[in-house]
Amino acid sequence: MKLLRFLPMAFALFLINREGNAQAFNNLPVTTQKPPLHGKHWMAITGKPLAATAGAMTFTKGGNAIDAACAMLAATCTMWDVLSWGGETQALIYNPKTKKVIAINAHGVAPTGATPEFYKSKGMKYPPEYGPLAAVTPGTPGGLMTMLAEYGTMSLKDVLAPAMEMAAGYPIEAQTANSIEKGKDLIKQWPYSKKVFLPHLGASREAPDAGEIFVQKDLLETLKKLVNAEQQALAKGKSRKDAIYAANDLFYKGEIAKEFSRGCREQGGLITEQDLANWKVKIEEPMMTTYKGIEVYKLQQWTQGPAMLQALNILENFDLKSMGYNSTRYVHTLYQAMNLAFADRDFYYGDPAFGPEEPMKGLLSKEYAKERSKLINPNMNDPKIGPGDPYPFEGKANPYLDMLKSWGSASLTSPKNNATLDEKFEEAFTAGTTSIETADEEGWVVSVTPSGGWVPSCIAGNTGIGMSQRMQAFVLDAKENPFNVLEPGKRPRVTLTPSMALKNGKPYLSFAKQAGDEQDQLLLQFFLNMVEFDMTVQESCEAPSFKTFQMYSSFGKHERINGGLTLNEAMPDWTRKDLGRMGYKINYQERTSGPINAIYFDWEHGSFWGGSSNHGEDYGIGW
Repeated sequence: MKLLRFLPMAFALFLINREGNAQAFNNLPVTTQKPPLHGKHWMAITGKPLAATAGAMTFTKGGNAIDAACAMLAATCTMWDVLSWGGETQALIYNPKTKKVIAINAHGVAPTGATPEFYKSKGMKYPPEYGPLAAVTPGTPGGLMTMLAEYGTMSLKDVLAPAMEMAAGYPIEAQTANSIEKGKDLIKQWPYSKKVFLPHLGASREAPDAGEIFVQKDLLETLKKLVNAEQQALAKGKSRKDAIYAANDLFYKGEIAKEFSRGCREQGGLITEQDLANWKVKIEEPMMTTYKGIEVYKLQQWTQGPAMLQALNILENFDLKSMGYNSTRYVHTLYQAMNLAFADRDFYYGDPAFGPEEPMKGLLSKEYAKERSKLINPNMNDPKIGPGDPYPFEGKANPYLDMLKSWGSASLTSPKNNATLDEKFEEAFTAGTTSIETADEEGWVVSVTPSGGWVPSCIAGNTGIGMSQRMQAFVLDAKENPFNVLEPGKRPRVTLTPSMALKNGKPYLSFAKQAGDEQDQLLLQFFLNMVEFDMTVQESCEAPSFKTFQMYSSFGKHERINGGLTLNEAMPDWTRKDLGRMGYKINYQERTSGPINAIYFDWEHGSFWGGSSNHGEDYGIGW
């Protein structure tokens, strides 16, 4: 019996309450489509089977969770799994030595010349979705090398070995091959992309076939140059760490940077050599809230991650378990809580390195959440919900009250809020990203959501590296979000949002997912599946979720749909009718579970449980 065929409203009646940290498989009256993973020594889960294998290979060579995560990151970038080497990397790392969670900010910045005036002069309301003018500076190479240098144990040569073998030629999978064929009209506009992606120019199918050996000579040469820089530094007596940073300097300040910038600007982009030289990875303090005593960690407000923390704070004021899993009341309450949190995201989140300062203390306060929770109408969806006023909750006056009033009226009258929930809208809403989860017996835990440079990607010169498309996440008008207005050197507010939770001072969950603005919606539901409804990690990964579109998309035209709601096809008729009467515009999908990847830490038995959604190519290996 498939997981998706149960009656969600009645689901909670069959839950068996368990005490302690142990998990039992299939306590629910269903079977999961994938088995849970088990491991004693390590766990490696990501968006592609070959990339999970790269992580397993690294562990078996003696690497730790950071080494394996870096190998998996390199592999997914080489496979163009909705990202490339020119994209951005965001990570949370649990350090067992300090017992602290560390945040890695390897997000690119807007280049020199990227201003609102520049894009408006080209008739654009937002930066474009594709092409060289969509690119921020590449962050993934620096993020990978910084994580490896600071927290790993292996050389760059060893960690990049699987990716280099793949760049020399690997059997491409159908999903990516078909994405290339679908996007070939754009790809043909960019000479370096056409050279890499379309080996059969002039044929009826110009992209590679599924299973064809896909060769990336330029990328392989770039990776060889990085390894050579490291090996030369080691030969000169440099430490492992310094040798990795020598490779990092080659990418951002040496010949790779020169060719990347040249190739970008030749095709009409803005990234300069100085932009690359000035860019740095940031190691930061994460954001955190507690939900029923569990510490939940997210990256800072340059991501959407704190929105999930806000939603948890709001939902702590409700008895969710008594509502029943995926009942009408449960779906409605979570939907409204997410609307409140995401409205704040849409207005207040941005790069904290630039003014104005985001009111995060107020936004994440329990008192503010309690006030926001009072706005939830238990009987109807509220399309008028807008950003709140968190400033009084940190002892300040809100300088944007007038702007908030106009934002609220625009949210109902603007044409972009009457989007149609069709394939194109949903594709933009859920664009890009993969996820990587690793853990080892020493106690290191890693959660990563890298992204950017997805197919169809514009490749920068002869580097083999696809450029990011993250510039589109900026706004050009402060009335939409005064904290996320485009400015050179600034990071756009991204959807990318790795997650980690600690319970009783020890790792409890490491979890992440792909798919743009969906991420924190479904991660919130995954977390509540485990905490409120006692699901196992695999059951929680596969359990049907629902999605709200009453938030501004971070991509494309930045549209939203007031009352837009995706439900699972298994939702019973009475729940569908109830939600329809409550003002929701509903569509249905067969699978709504993810893709989510997660690791649960079973401290009672001293083992790992791995979960990987049945909603894509995500795959894991444990030992």
